[in-house]
Amino acid sequence: MIALAGIESCKTLAEFLANLIPGGVVFGLVEKDTFVWVKSSDSFTLDFIKVGNKLSDDTTTMEAIREKKVLIKNIPRTVYGMRVSMVSIPVIDDNGDAVGAFSIAFPKLHPVAAAFGNFAPILAEMFHEGSFLYMSDLTKIAYAQPSQKFDMPSISVGYELREADIAYRVIHSKQPIIEEIDASKYGDPLSIANYPLYDDENENIVATLGIVTPKKTAVALREMSDNLESSLEGIAAAIEQLSASATEIHSNEGALNTDINEIINISEKINEVSAFIKEIADETKMLGLNAAIEAARAGDAGRGFGVVAEEIRNLSAQSKSTVPKIKELTDTIKRKVDEASRKSNLSLDASQGQAAAVEEVSASIEEITSMSSELSNIAKTL
Repeated sequence: MIALAGIESCKTLAEFLANLIPGGVVFGLVEKDTFVWVKSSDSFTLDFIKVGNKLSDDTTTMEAIREKKVLIKNIPRTVYGMRVSMVSIPVIDDNGDAVGAFSIAFPKLHPVAAAFGNFAPILAEMFHEGSFLYMSDLTKIAYAQPSQKFDMPSISVGYELREADIAYRVIHSKQPIIEEIDASKYGDPLSIANYPLYDDENENIVATLGIVTPKKTAVALREMSDNLESSLEGIAAAIEQLSASATEIHSNEGALNTDINEIINISEKINEVSAFIKEIADETKMLGLNAAIEAARAGDAGRGFGVVAEEIRNLSAQSKSTVPKIKELTDTIKRKVDEASRKSNLSLDASQGQAAAVEEVSASIEEITSMSSELSNIAKTL
């Protein structure tokens, strides 16, 4: 308690301390039930504490006077529009009677609110695209801090919370909420995170802290990742089809090469047959010649036999002249087949290389697809 004689010293001390106390303070001197002197910080005032205002009996100050003891009470937001800690010290006269009280009112700030002006400007600039920090009480936005790169003029100090607002939902759900909002609402894609702040007893929500970050880069990365993934899927499908075609070509080339080798073998057998025909023609010619000789010896009796011998010689000559043509044709076939075989082998080697290249490309595409998925995951965390 304070002796009446010491009031002037208290007033002098209050004048000195008013602007030194962080967060501000209001000092008031009450005589009986009326404020007769008030000193407020430049940063904090209470409309109720003014010279000439009378106190009702249910106030902390009047209770302190009646009970003649120091009372410290936390006044809820509903009384003054903000949470306040009130200290009421009875003033005692020489007779020991309480004739008034010396009252001290402090704003009851949450530690985050008290430090908001210090950390918010720094934190707001720590994001690549900037950010916007804000704090709300239970009904409106109480603090706001934009960054140089990003601001939200629509959410200013004094803005009344609505049911659709994240801060409003956090207050009523008592749970933190993090949401991504597309560009349709604020013109840019945003990520909004809001957290409840509790009183000293950690029982009642008294405020919320929110941070808004633009997501242009993240959304652009996500869209690029989605487009890349879609393109890669199309390329992978085409590569898979190409791989199947390459495999089929390789199989067909192998079969063709086998067929060509068989044709070469057949050509060689045709040559063998041609050689055999030539031998028969030579033998037939000799037989025809011998038959002609014998027909000449026989005279008129062998004339018919001579005609047959002549026909045999003619047939032998025709057969013999046909053999070089067959050989020439088979040699040509063999040359063409050899050339086709060479090209087939080259094609076979190329198809094998193509198949191997397709496998490498497929592996690379799978790796790029994996990177695209990782890129999308990174974009979601930005």
